[in-house]
Amino acid sequence: MGTRTLISHTQLTRGKGPVVYWVLLISIVLIFTIAFIGPLYWMVTSALKTGQEVAQTPPSFWPAHPNPQNYSDAWNNLNLGKLLFNTIYYAGGALLFQLVLDTAAAYALSKLRPRFGNVVLGAMLATLMIPAMVLIVPQYLTAIDVPFLHISLLDSPFAIWLPAVANAFNIFLLKRFFDSIPEDLLSAAVIDGAGPLRVLWSIILPISRPILGVVSIFAVTAVWKDFLWPKLVEPSPETRTISVGIFAFAGGTPQNVVIAAAVIAAIPTVIFFLIFQRSIMAGLTTGGLKE
Repeated sequence: MGTRTLISHTQLTRGKGPVVYWVLLISIVLIFTIAFIGPLYWMVTSALKTGQEVAQTPPSFWPAHPNPQNYSDAWNNLNLGKLLFNTIYYAGGALLFQLVLDTAAAYALSKLRPRFGNVVLGAMLATLMIPAMVLIVPQYLTAIDVPFLHISLLDSPFAIWLPAVANAFNIFLLKRFFDSIPEDLLSAAVIDGAGPLRVLWSIILPISRPILGVVSIFAVTAVWKDFLWPKLVEPSPETRTISVGIFAFAGGTPQNVVIAAAVIAAIPTVIFFLIFQRSIMAGLTTGGLKE
């Protein structure tokens, strides 16, 4: 038997069916392609234009005289090397903390099942209903004077790492994936003498590579694209992230050079996605394991 679809094979092959089908398919593909690729194309080409050409109306689709020097000017004038290093450092630390602590929390809630675990999970999920802007002020007050320790985290990477760890959404994703792992598999490991940590390290984590890839891309992009929080807690020029650094220099920098800096800032995340693309797509489509 063939695969059932909304439109039968007979309708697709009879009369004007094939023409209508291909017209709709091509139109939808073109519309979504323009919607997603259009802004990227504009950004890359605008970085090759002069300042006057970027500001002209109507805009040109291709620079009259492409100037790759804009990228070099952006790298040198905006000190992008330092800004990229800071952002990669913050993103790497946030990724490490989330993979360790969020995975441990999800494993405990899913397989160890502590007392009041459902209450804890419900409280964490309830925080997803709170707008992020509402938490800015209490988080900032905590960062400038940590309770009990009475230390300031300003211009410290922990000001970015610690709030990133408390990610209820990633814990929920990991827990749902861990719930799909058969209990028989874990019971067999326990019978062989494996403890909870050995089960997590030798069985859970190897199986969970797809969902760990999804959590990794979420963790890295969250730090990479964040602007308001790094601007508050990393005010020093030596500790700025790339988004804050570009904003700080944008006032006295030509627009085409700022756009070139934005292109350079986007390249690492694109490379990161391409490297982990297979794991990310597998994690998004995996809903369980076959017994």
